[in-house]
Amino acid sequence: MASSVKFVSMAALVVVLAFMAGVEVSVGAVYKVGDSTGWTTIGSPDYKKWAASKTFHVGDTILFVYNAQFHNVMQVNHAEYQSCNVTAPIATHSSGNDSIVIKKIGHYYFFCGVPGHCQSGQKVDIRVLGSTGVAPASAPGVSPTGAPASPGSVTGKAPGPSPKNSSPALAYKGLLSFVAMGLAIFAGFAY
Repeated sequence: MASSVKFVSMAALVVVLAFMAGVEVSVGAVYKVGDSTGWTTIGSPDYKKWAASKTFHVGDTILFVYNAQFHNVMQVNHAEYQSCNVTAPIATHSSGNDSIVIKKIGHYYFFCGVPGHCQSGQKVDIRVLGSTGVAPASAPGVSPTGAPASPGSVTGKAPGPSPKNSSPALAYKGLLSFVAMGLAIFAGFAY
């Protein structure tokens, strides 16, 4: 009787291991805006060039690191982005270490709301691709409805190359199966 219980237990563990081997736990990449430079006006970083060198996807996190005494982050629509208009932001962040998770494809527009900073180039357009790597095309800066593009809406710019300075927050393929296998081996010795 004890050997049949042991056999059923081991068979169940093998089934669980086989199932878990196919499970992938994955969270998007984390992109620090400006890489080592961060979010600043010092040195006149080229945020347009920085964003063009990345490929953003739904689930990625955009991290703004800056001195909160001198900067902030405002998320705005396309028209406000182009004119550096700070009067009606979608959101304002001011912690100095702001993480924004991308929830849908399209463009996300950000700039610093401190007077003169946006005009001097402290602004970034994050273009987020769909799961296929291609976003539907429309006129640049215009949403498919003809209205100015807003965060999360789609416009037709060419995608940039794959990320070079990103680090996956979590990307453990088969981690659960590894843990389960260890438990199964341990359980096998326990009998």
